[in-house]
Amino acid sequence: MNSRFVFRTAALAAASILSVACAWAQAPAAAGSSAGGKVGVISIRQAIVTTAEGKVASAELQSQFASRQNEIENLNKQISDLQGRLTSSSGKLSQEEEARLRQQGQRLAQRLDRMNTEYQEDVNAAQADVIDRIGRKMVDVLDRYARENGYAVVLDSSAQSTPILYASTQIDVTQDIVRLYDQAYPVKAGASTPAKPAAPKPTATQPPASNP
Repeated sequence: MNSRFVFRTAALAAASILSVACAWAQAPAAAGSSAGGKVGVISIRQAIVTTAEGKVASAELQSQFASRQNEIENLNKQISDLQGRLTSSSGKLSQEEEARLRQQGQRLAQRLDRMNTEYQEDVNAAQADVIDRIGRKMVDVLDRYARENGYAVVLDSSAQSTPILYASTQIDVTQDIVRLYDQAYPVKAGASTPAKPAAPKPTATQPPASNP
């Protein structure tokens, strides 16, 4: 299982945070800063999942959703096995038995659709909570860093609303912000990131199998 699977749909979850960062980037430079301030680039999404807090949150969400992901995978296997049985037994089953198996497959497929939908909604909600919590603090860190280092604008390379065709690695401040964030918000050994009581759902699941 990918250690960052819980952030695969983070683009939508991070929308509010990215809008805050973009708004700051477009704000007037602080008093005393030079008119020709520097321009920087950061990948907010990469920064969030790279922080120590982000890694802890990712691991905890994986653990939280593991049983539900396994349940969905097992249901997918049941449907696949049933399809295989119908295919291999074509012409050998009575009409009543074949109809029964097809109805069973339809019920399983409908159940899988519901599970996938609920699972995805829960994962998105859990991701949004993590991104919001870390992202808001990260914007504060970025704001302080930019003002102290003479940046007039810092663009988010991970925001779809800010397409950047090219940016030199020399102006990328992502790792600097991750380092400063970890210093400002250290994760204690054995500490767990707060999780919502509502059980979430996986992000990367197999698409529902077609009805047998």
